[in-house]
Amino acid sequence: MTIEQTLTPDQAPQSRATGSWHAQLPDDKDMLRAARDLTRDLGNARGAIYWPDMLVSAAIGYAAVAGAILAGGVLAKLVLGLIGALAFYRALMFIHELTHIHRDALPGFRTGWNLLVGIPLLVPSFMYEGVHTLHHKRTQYGTIEDPEYLPLALMKPWSLPVFVLVALLAPLGLIIRFALLVPLGALIPPVRRLVWERASSLSINPDFRRKPPEGDFRQRVLWQETGGMLWSWALLASVYLFGWAPLLTAAVILSLTAVLNQLRTLVAHLWENDGEAMTVTAQFLDSVNVPPPGLAAEIWAPVGLRYHALHHLMPSMPYHDLPEAHRRLKQELGAGSTYDGANHPGMLNLVNRIARSTMRAR
Repeated sequence: MTIEQTLTPDQAPQSRATGSWHAQLPDDKDMLRAARDLTRDLGNARGAIYWPDMLVSAAIGYAAVAGAILAGGVLAKLVLGLIGALAFYRALMFIHELTHIHRDALPGFRTGWNLLVGIPLLVPSFMYEGVHTLHHKRTQYGTIEDPEYLPLALMKPWSLPVFVLVALLAPLGLIIRFALLVPLGALIPPVRRLVWERASSLSINPDFRRKPPEGDFRQRVLWQETGGMLWSWALLASVYLFGWAPLLTAAVILSLTAVLNQLRTLVAHLWENDGEAMTVTAQFLDSVNVPPPGLAAEIWAPVGLRYHALHHLMPSMPYHDLPEAHRRLKQELGAGSTYDGANHPGMLNLVNRIARSTMRAR
């Protein structure tokens, strides 16, 4: 089945232009069956891949940031800062894997990641766990209840640069959250409730309100939030020992990391849904693969995120198995198939497509 075969000829162009084509798109059962049958031997998270990848990425990030702080020349600072931003970006993206792998799959990995990456960068895993999975719920994707969806392609043109550039403020916002609002919330329950609902998740939907944590998750939130609070105090205290320059240098590098992630988020979907519930195939086609050839996508969409559409078909598939799963599906289903419809050539092409859509939406 191809995309065009799912809609009648008079429906397809008009419905795509208005963003309502998703609600009319039936599931491609052949593709869904192939995704299940061709990947039966894949899906086991391998610690021998996860641990070295995460540890090396984090080590390069810390070394590069330290080098940027100590370097005397501007060019050296810029080069080391870029290396640090990219390395930390890859290390941070393991938070996405943590939300999907089975809790017993990689003993100690969640704790190790939080201690080495999540808490030091003030993005502990609780900010994604329990939130990102809502984005994958069949009846919530692309609706007002999806914390990670905005119909950007149907919004005003100015919304795209604002969406990306607001990420520059991420380091400042995170320090305020952990250094000030966490202890304030411990003393004033309404503040605590507001912070949890509005500033405790990596979401982009401004209408999303997070529900209170429960059970074991509540205990994980407590220690991660406490760790983030103490670390943010240590960062601020470092100003009295070393001045503002080291902290500002690190903040600028992490701002670049945040912008890189926001750019990736911008092209992770086509953002063409207008709020209606969607079929699995529609969710897949509203998502984006940027497969090989080409190495650029491995830099701006690391840890399997260049296969984001495929990830929406198989959310629990570990990142190191996605390239092989893609190869099998591409070979089996062929060019012009529904599966092929989610494969795109690169970031610039996707930004241009979404920007053109905003022009039509005015």
